[in-house]
Amino acid sequence: MKATYHKYILQFKRPSGTSRGVLTEKETWFIVLEQDGKKGIGECGILRTLSIDDRPDYEDKLRWTCENIHLGKEELWKALLEFPSIQFGVEMAFLSLENENPFVLYPSAFTEGKKAIPINGLVWMGSPEFMKAQIEEKLEQGFTCIKLKIGAIDFQQELDLLAYIRSHFDEKTIEIRVDANGAFHSTEALDKLNQLHVYKLHSIEQPIHAGQIIEMSDLCQKTPFPIALDEELIGVFTFEKKVALLDTIQPQYIILKPSLIGGIKGCNDWIHLAKERNIGWWITSALESNIGLNAIAQYTFTLNNKMPQGLGTGGLYMNNIESPLRIDNGQLIYNQNLKWDINFEFPS
Repeated sequence: MKATYHKYILQFKRPSGTSRGVLTEKETWFIVLEQDGKKGIGECGILRTLSIDDRPDYEDKLRWTCENIHLGKEELWKALLEFPSIQFGVEMAFLSLENENPFVLYPSAFTEGKKAIPINGLVWMGSPEFMKAQIEEKLEQGFTCIKLKIGAIDFQQELDLLAYIRSHFDEKTIEIRVDANGAFHSTEALDKLNQLHVYKLHSIEQPIHAGQIIEMSDLCQKTPFPIALDEELIGVFTFEKKVALLDTIQPQYIILKPSLIGGIKGCNDWIHLAKERNIGWWITSALESNIGLNAIAQYTFTLNNKMPQGLGTGGLYMNNIESPLRIDNGQLIYNQNLKWDINFEFPS
């Protein structure tokens, strides 16, 4: 078996704002496997400044992985514990190689085009006018669940945007999720949650910065509406530490991004623990290209989670890899009439 790795820079169609800054491009890496005339591909979707494996030796570890691909995906997963995005890329590449179609990793009614995955419409941070335009666009596109990035503009303006939505749609018609990406200070968070609660929100992701375990635990006990942990899960490598985190914080939900938490095996561990504790969960992409999004979507479908998932990022880039993935009426579909546009060759 031969393995190679390749860097790829994704270009955003328009600058996308988060509480950590404005994104104009996204670095990603592909692992390509070759064996007996077949090829498989996996994406190592690192998010600089956020991924725990954003380290100077990242490319060295990719090189080591390709040189030691003979170890197999199970042994490599263990060896790559501190590199979750590479763990996921390796899992994906092996699944791709093992299947008859390198892009159908989990054959199902989804990949046959018979069933879809409900997703949330993502509204990026920006001026109130820009955010309002995005909200209107998502509603016109048939989304019944929208997710707003908050924490970067004036908080009152964000409340006004929520009031605008609720003046037209009640909570039975449109589900609203908000994502603060840790933007609130722990001393003000509960007050802000109480103000947000007026607008009958489904949940808020990561209201305070990750790592404030006691403060987050206290917030989860006092919150007027559900809190979902996101960045809090990053860098929690061992099963024992995952148990300790959930038992200490006792969140209402956790959000799983395979590229950030150890791929499929990492997600399965968190889901197992969450179910034992009656903690809800859903899965979200982490700005991967369509290669990674495809793997996440197909895996997610097998889990039969009826909640809207966070898989609507495929249309963000000018130079994404063309795929059968499309959004139709607020759902992610796999259109078998469309083809993958990739030849497994990448610039050196």
